[in-house]
Amino acid sequence: MVYSFNASPSLTNWGGVSLRWYFDVFTGPEAPRFKAAAWNSLTIAFLASTISTVIATAAALAMLRSGRFKGRSLTFALINLPLMVPEIVIAVATLIFFTMVGITTGYLTILIAHITFCIPFAYLPIAARLQGIDGSYEAAARDLYATRLQSFFLILLPLLAPGVVSGYLLAFIISLDDFIITNFVKGAGMETLPTAIFGSVKQGIKPNIMAISTLMLAVSILFVTLSYLINRKGRQGP
Repeated sequence: MVYSFNASPSLTNWGGVSLRWYFDVFTGPEAPRFKAAAWNSLTIAFLASTISTVIATAAALAMLRSGRFKGRSLTFALINLPLMVPEIVIAVATLIFFTMVGITTGYLTILIAHITFCIPFAYLPIAARLQGIDGSYEAAARDLYATRLQSFFLILLPLLAPGVVSGYLLAFIISLDDFIITNFVKGAGMETLPTAIFGSVKQGIKPNIMAISTLMLAVSILFVTLSYLINRKGRQGP
């Protein structure tokens, strides 16, 4: 991080404080490659986090608002399985699955893999928030002749919003920063920002790579902090 502000291109000599390499990220010879990779990362992270949050919300409602049902414990274990299995195992298994069903690796396979991997990260904050919401709110709405959809969108969803936003932010940053799974299922010619950084580092560690890494670290810290603050504020509600 410190050397991303080094004016010298050498990693062994300190040439003073400079933002040279941060400008190089956007205007240097590798800028087009990194911009394209960053766009892929952002669009995949947006789509993956959105879809996984919707699925996680539905799963939380099914698990916590539908009463006990046969296979509930197994369903809970399957939802959280990506958290317990090493990421390299998930990457290999996902690649084998895509190969078996004949799906060509590329943007779509990265998106599907990220959705699957992000679901538990979105589920946990949403489920935690839902557990703290008294079911009497929904019961009162139904007593006033609200439909299930009206009860959900007008009563439950606003109360659940802090958990949903927190889960969305976690899923977004997990997708944005992922390298292992992405590297296995991306296919030739497809790059996200982490894989582009890895490809550039193989040719040697350069200050502009440190600048990109510092920016990604800052974004990660920002999103995790926002997720924590929103979730904590939500716990102070009803």
